[in-house]
Amino acid sequence: MPLDLDSLRNAIVALRAVQAKSEDTTFMAAQDQVTREAIRSGVIQHFEFTYELSWKFIRRWLEENIGRDSADGVSRRELFRMGAENRLIDDVAVWMRYHGARNDTSYTYNISVAAKVYTVSLDFAHDAGRLLAALEARND
Repeated sequence: MPLDLDSLRNAIVALRAVQAKSEDTTFMAAQDQVTREAIRSGVIQHFEFTYELSWKFIRRWLEENIGRDSADGVSRRELFRMGAENRLIDDVAVWMRYHGARNDTSYTYNISVAAKVYTVSLDFAHDAGRLLAALEARND
């Protein structure tokens, strides 16, 4: 049964849109500090949401295509390893970096942690797009 990928597709579009705004130096320079921080926080929130959808879609694809119990109780590293073996993602270590950044957002707000997660999220949008393309190509 094909997966409905609309939520992942929409999340990636939204993440890329807010990232583009945050990287528009002319636009950002015209904003006050509070607005700049709010936009960067929006990037982080979109990253969190899109990351969560991404790993859940990897798990769903594995369950639908490998077997219902294939992803039950596995660690995130194992899930990503299985995703790489099935050509859904390219690099387990990169996805574990995203997982670490997502975990970092779960703790008390810290400006340096937020800056790190923001930077990681810029790379993530590309890889999430590659995951979506792989899922679309193999969504039967």
